[in-house]
Amino acid sequence: MSAQKKVAFYTLGCKLNFSETSTIARSFQNEGFKRVEFDEVADIYVINTCSVTDNADKRFKTIVKSALKQNEKAFLIAIGCYAQLKPEELAAVDGVDMVLGATEKFKVTDYLNDLTKNDMGEVHSCEIEEADFYVGSYSIGDRTRAFLKVQDGCDYKCTYCTIPLARGISRSDTLNNILHNAKEISEKGIKEIVLTGVNIGDYGKGEFGNKKHEHTFFELVQALDKVKGIHRLRISSIEPNLLKNEIIEFVAESNSFVPHFHIPLQSGSDELLKLMKRRYLKETYTNRVEAIKKAMPNACIGVDVIVGFPGETDELFLETYNYLNELDISYLHVFTYSERPNTEAIEMEGVVPQKVRTKRSKMLRGLSVKKRRAFYESQLGNELTVLFESENKEGYIHGFTENYVKVKTPWNPELINTLHTIQLTKIDEDGLVRFDWVKVPTVN
Repeated sequence: MSAQKKVAFYTLGCKLNFSETSTIARSFQNEGFKRVEFDEVADIYVINTCSVTDNADKRFKTIVKSALKQNEKAFLIAIGCYAQLKPEELAAVDGVDMVLGATEKFKVTDYLNDLTKNDMGEVHSCEIEEADFYVGSYSIGDRTRAFLKVQDGCDYKCTYCTIPLARGISRSDTLNNILHNAKEISEKGIKEIVLTGVNIGDYGKGEFGNKKHEHTFFELVQALDKVKGIHRLRISSIEPNLLKNEIIEFVAESNSFVPHFHIPLQSGSDELLKLMKRRYLKETYTNRVEAIKKAMPNACIGVDVIVGFPGETDELFLETYNYLNELDISYLHVFTYSERPNTEAIEMEGVVPQKVRTKRSKMLRGLSVKKRRAFYESQLGNELTVLFESENKEGYIHGFTENYVKVKTPWNPELINTLHTIQLTKIDEDGLVRFDWVKVPTVN
């Protein structure tokens, strides 16, 4: 059945989704399918969904329509977090033929006995309590960096979050399997690995609800640093209460780990952090930032923050704004709170009007631009190493330094997936650091 059949993928959401899409794509290729781009004609389109924001939910229908424009007879499959949370809703979308839940998505090819279009999407979705086993994943071939999944699920009960409902309990890959995957990635010539998961600082919990940590995240970091052939390792996002001093100190002296941390904050108000049921208060967050900057003065620190959470008064929002303004951080990822079914927050009083949420989001995004600019300016004059990526964007090739400064230089395909040490000298009109070669290097 798979002879000459073509499959295309679209991924919404986080780095973890990208790693899982890549792994699922390889399972299709192993069955004889040919992978094509999503804007090409395919027999099967797989959409990996996200449930973090309303926008991701709404985009799903648009993506379905764009797939059907390529081939109206194509078989459409929805997988991912939204598919687990709202399978019937997705199955009812015109053109969707199959919806697979949290555990079923990794066995997608097992369900493809017949590619005839269905009047109503067929649902295969487990109860989330059954998502108690671990499937390792990593993305390659999509970009210069590989996303390596080390952990899945979450045991935290943040009052705004549906991820535990969509992905189940916290569970981890074995240390040996992660090291094996890291070696595989390095052997393919990929220069950078980004560690990803739902709550990677909680790494070590075994399968089937075993809460004993076989290894800690610190032990994982130490082991990965010894893998030969990896030029860069990056920690994608880690909770402040799980980012221990020993990890910070190790990264500062590491062979491969880069000075870049992304640490979710969500609010700069202790009152709201308690309502969110976060596992730290502002003081802990401040201590983490100070510890990083003491060990690595040039480190880049990214922050997740939510605006418009129930009970966020003007005063509490300004408390967050002023806290972030004074904190030595490099950029923000701003999320506008959206009501999610089956969360505690949806029942809370003090609902913030949408217009106010939008205004606050705009203020924090403006602050992020200012913070990023200040961080880039602080790096001018420094010699840093840039890993160039593969896209030609309006005549330029882009790359990132080890501490996540985005650099552009006139397009030269020989620079793709190569590392170059350069001195940062000027920031262009678009806010990126521009580098002009006196002599463009020849790459072997």
